[in-house]
Amino acid sequence: MTGPIRAVIFDLDNTLLDFMKMKDASVQAAVDGMISAGLALNRDQAVADIKAIYDDKGYEFQEVFDDFLRQVTGGVNYKYLASAIVSYRRAKEASLLLYPRVTETLLKLAKKGLKLGVVSDAPGREAWMRLCYLNFHHLFDAVVTFDDTHVHKPDPAPFREICRLLDVNFSESIMVGDWPERDLVGAGNVGMFTAFAKYGHTGKVENSGADYVLEDIYQLIEIVDRHNRA
Repeated sequence: MTGPIRAVIFDLDNTLLDFMKMKDASVQAAVDGMISAGLALNRDQAVADIKAIYDDKGYEFQEVFDDFLRQVTGGVNYKYLASAIVSYRRAKEASLLLYPRVTETLLKLAKKGLKLGVVSDAPGREAWMRLCYLNFHHLFDAVVTFDDTHVHKPDPAPFREICRLLDVNFSESIMVGDWPERDLVGAGNVGMFTAFAKYGHTGKVENSGADYVLEDIYQLIEIVDRHNRA
């Protein structure tokens, strides 16, 4: 452990907010919306089919319901499509939830004078929509999304860009994320400290390779304090 930490940088989904819980609730609502509009579906099978499309094309794929309707009906009926999208968006806003103590931790870090950043693989519009829903759009000093670098983590470009925007050295930064192979490997390769958001990871990880493992995001306060007292 060497040198002070001047910036704390976060992944967004499954690190600050429970993305998978939101996604599950939104997909279920979309299916219910199509059924209420008159489309005959097996609810559980439809949910599974939509998730399979996401697994194949990525969880930010914007035409998932178009593909689903083509798959089950042979075309896109706009009544069913609109019902799915409206129901999805309503549920998304209602189920966009932070992990415990996230707001408290961010405010305390900011009060200590640390710079705060986000590095997300989500498209720019989607990342900013989530930040605005959470009323976090004024809290972060810099945000880097896929649209800013056009590469995904662990490519070094997003980590270099966030440190450039925050005007800090890699060694003065700590990256917090739930995906070891992307968030932590990428950050570690450029010389940042790393913290594994174990509380947000949905699988089992024997060894994240991170400098720190977080069972609770608030542990960051002690980690930063220890660095900055050294």
